[in-house]
Amino acid sequence: MQPLRGISYKIVSVMVFVAMSSLVKAVSENVPPGQAVFFRSAFALPVIVAWLAMRHELRNGWKTAHPMGHVWRGLVGTSAMGLGFAGLGLLPLPEVTAIGYAAPLLVVIFAAMFLNEEVRAFRLSAVALGLAGVLIVLSPRLSLGAQVDHAQTLGAVLVLMGAVCAALAQVFVRKLVFTEDTAAIVFWFSVTATVLSLLTLPWGWAWPTPAQWVMLIMAGLLGGIGQIFLTSSYRFADASLVAPFDYTSMILALIVGYAIFDEVPTLTMMIGAAIVISAGVMIILRERHLGLKRARQRKVTGTVGHN
Repeated sequence: MQPLRGISYKIVSVMVFVAMSSLVKAVSENVPPGQAVFFRSAFALPVIVAWLAMRHELRNGWKTAHPMGHVWRGLVGTSAMGLGFAGLGLLPLPEVTAIGYAAPLLVVIFAAMFLNEEVRAFRLSAVALGLAGVLIVLSPRLSLGAQVDHAQTLGAVLVLMGAVCAALAQVFVRKLVFTEDTAAIVFWFSVTATVLSLLTLPWGWAWPTPAQWVMLIMAGLLGGIGQIFLTSSYRFADASLVAPFDYTSMILALIVGYAIFDEVPTLTMMIGAAIVISAGVMIILRERHLGLKRARQRKVTGTVGHN
């Protein structure tokens, strides 16, 4: 393990994904979400294929024993991406980021429901706290006053639905990792997302301007690069160590939102985001503690058995 290298890769992946989201947001006024998903997925493929070639996994890295598992993961993952991209066109970038933090919280619930993972009172309490934070972020968008911007209300609902789909996608990934290589999971998601995004053609795609072509292609390339750094980060450090660095995306989203899109965060959004982040870190630290405890127990059991 090389923890500092793993943390560095994780932070780079977060920076790259925020840049990708910013590019998608920049073209969202003219480019439909389905078309943005296509560029994000199609132009990530060359990067991923090159990565597989560099790791000498091009021949076997894409092979799969459970193709339907990748299809289901692709369906919910592509839905999450499309809903998130639609929300980017309607909401400030920091707000989209904050609502998206609901996904890892929902993974805890879905893992208990669909994977029979044991969830104790501490994690349930942290999830409840985090979801309360999400509701605080959403509250200005879901109130019934005359001042409500209905487009932004729709954006909030879309991003929340995207977080639900992203959590379900993670559940499918947790099942796939038992039989599939990480390279295959990354490769087939890009393939399925590219194909599925083409189904949105009948709803109308726009012909991008030269600047939009560049931004869309860059979004795809950055998506592939970000995925590689994200995957690599878990090769060099434990997931419980690098996972909290996901939340650096809020700092970056605030900077980019203010500097590029003139988005000033509200106090309500900041309070809700802080609660969500606190709950997420609580869950991660708890998982790390339990992981270390289980490792010590296995070590003691192995020593006793050896003696």
